[in-house]
Amino acid sequence: MSSRIKSYIYLHIAVFLFGFTAILGKQISLSAISLVWHRMWMAAFALLFVPKVWRGIKKIQPVDKKRFILIGILIAIHWITFYGSIKLGNSASLTLACLSTVTLFTSFLEPWLTKTKFQWVELVIGLIIILGILLIAQMGKAFYQAIWVGLLSALFAALFSTLNKKYIKAKYNALSISSLELFAGWVFLVCVTPLLDQSFYNQFTLPKQDIPYLLILAILCTSLAFVLSVIALKDLSAFTSNLAINLEPVYGILLAGIIFKENKELAPSFYWGTGIILIAVFIHPILLRFQKSKINQRVHS
Repeated sequence: MSSRIKSYIYLHIAVFLFGFTAILGKQISLSAISLVWHRMWMAAFALLFVPKVWRGIKKIQPVDKKRFILIGILIAIHWITFYGSIKLGNSASLTLACLSTVTLFTSFLEPWLTKTKFQWVELVIGLIIILGILLIAQMGKAFYQAIWVGLLSALFAALFSTLNKKYIKAKYNALSISSLELFAGWVFLVCVTPLLDQSFYNQFTLPKQDIPYLLILAILCTSLAFVLSVIALKDLSAFTSNLAINLEPVYGILLAGIIFKENKELAPSFYWGTGIILIAVFIHPILLRFQKSKINQRVHS
């Protein structure tokens, strides 16, 4: 089995695990900041028990360590806005739909940050996704704030994924990179949480019903999923990675409908918009293949 096929498998396992994060986020009673604070330290702590993590961190060059620390901070901000959107709209489905705009943001960020050629196909896909978001926004003013925060979360997701792709090197261990980023994000939250959430210190005693959900979120849906996604990025582009991650809303929305019965609470415009977004995701490979065949025809003509 080639390394590229393995990367696709790892990525889709990670996406499946990521699909549960929104469900767990709505189920957990903590505020968005407190939830992310506990998620990051638990996930980092779990990875630090792996012996080669420490050896791998020592091998990372100082300049790259600084880069991964910055990426860890971006991840923390992404997760805060992600769960913040869920709490604001009281809807996992709405936030997951907004997260699909990662494709749009990546189409602009990846060429700029990685100095690769701009792909017009990716821009077209992004514009189609915008149409889907506009339809979702027709749900009403009560959801506007949740939508904007969800879009901000997607922007940070595109940014940290693209930077990870740019700076991840084959000689570095994925577990070590993940541990460093998660720990850096947690330290960042330790510094800023008292300023953003005055009630945070009242939540050190976790509600008993939240502990199992937090452990699943931290170990399976964060540590394992995060490491698998980092390994996959070594062989796949950031855009391809984010495109696959756009399947996360499919899993999440289905789960939200089954568990929370959100399908009864959402307007038809939500499903029209989400359908357009998912269609854009699935036609992307077809458009890329068509574009590639056109280029090959010009080269051989």
